[in-house]
Amino acid sequence: MEFDAKGYSRHDSKLHVYDWLADVPGNEQDCDLVEVQFKNTRKGYYRNSNGLHLEKGDIVAVEATPGHDIGTVTLTGRLVPLQMRKTMGRKEPEIKRVYRKARPVDMEKYEEAKSREHDTMIRSRQIAASLNLDMKIGDVEYQGDCNKAIFYYIADARVDFRQLIKVLADAFKVRIEMKQIGARQEAGRIGGIGPCGRELCCAAWMSNFVSVSTSAARHQDLSLNPLKLAGQCAKLKCCLNYEVDCYVEAGRRIPHKDVTLETMDATYYFFKADILAGMITYSTDKTVAANLVTISTRRAAEVIAMNKRGVKPDRLGDGEASAEDKPRSADLLEQESVTRFDNRRRDNKKRKAKKPKSQQSSSQGEANGADAPRPQRQQREARQPRQGDAAQQQGGGQGQGNRPRRNNRPRRKPEGEAGGRPSGNGGAAPE
Repeated sequence: MEFDAKGYSRHDSKLHVYDWLADVPGNEQDCDLVEVQFKNTRKGYYRNSNGLHLEKGDIVAVEATPGHDIGTVTLTGRLVPLQMRKTMGRKEPEIKRVYRKARPVDMEKYEEAKSREHDTMIRSRQIAASLNLDMKIGDVEYQGDCNKAIFYYIADARVDFRQLIKVLADAFKVRIEMKQIGARQEAGRIGGIGPCGRELCCAAWMSNFVSVSTSAARHQDLSLNPLKLAGQCAKLKCCLNYEVDCYVEAGRRIPHKDVTLETMDATYYFFKADILAGMITYSTDKTVAANLVTISTRRAAEVIAMNKRGVKPDRLGDGEASAEDKPRSADLLEQESVTRFDNRRRDNKKRKAKKPKSQQSSSQGEANGADAPRPQRQQREARQPRQGDAAQQQGGGQGQGNRPRRNNRPRRKPEGEAGGRPSGNGGAAPE
């Protein structure tokens, strides 16, 4: 789906926001606040006090402590205060100002700062390991004027990095800022492909991370297997929260698992349920699948209401179609099996193994077409008799009955046998 260039930031591959107020006249003049994004999806809100004409994608120099920083404008207009309220809540941060649009001198300084980030990260990891700190430095971000560096680290417990900051400041001669990130943020920064075959949600579009609990898996009736529920960050997958509200809403119509259904012939216990389809399977045994009956949630509610009145129905199903009896969707992928060709090959191999060798050789010869005449040739021979057959019929059927040739060329005689041209009596040699 393509958006208008005014409302969509094409340079931003993550955490973009569609400005649905971009086409409103006077949108940019109504608010002087702009949203600026830096490396690692770090964003800040600044005031355009100089009245610059800023659009999405413009590279600007903004105020920082100390010096200035270089970022990209990602949002302008009246939507910026709404985003500030969403991300920062009720607290009122100190809003700094935009200096100017980036000049060539600013961009040269910015590229020089970015070229130092990788070497700084490798060196800082070595320093942290020498100080025996249980932490991992994931990335380093230099400020646009090379006066400050932000170190992003990951740690399971609290880390005392006061000595580390002193060593890093002496080694790199810049102001040091440590910022802790979680495992989900690290996975989003590194990126990757999920088990669904698509790019990770945290690396593609997610802007905030919500805690995921195992109750989301229980509501969706998923097996609590850590290997299947955990993502690449070793945490529970964020996609578990996508459909949990739908499952919770659909699960309200399903009776509780402890409720039993009484009929004239037996007592039925809860066995399993298809939440979205609204079908419940009951068994006559609590632990073993015995005499399974699948009914709808409506039928289960009717039976429960009858049991409360002291009435027992004759049977549980009451003629309702089960989930297996319902017509399935006409899906081409469901109709054909992927291994259908493999099964045919196995059957052919079994048939060949059962046949004797003589039949196998004859069947192979027929398959190759060595002895079997072609169908068109048989039809042509049936319509037009051969010349030798006509001559044999004219000669009264005399001769030794040798098969005539298709042409009138003389048949080559072996050595020591009297030769001569074949006569018209069936092609036999004269006496």
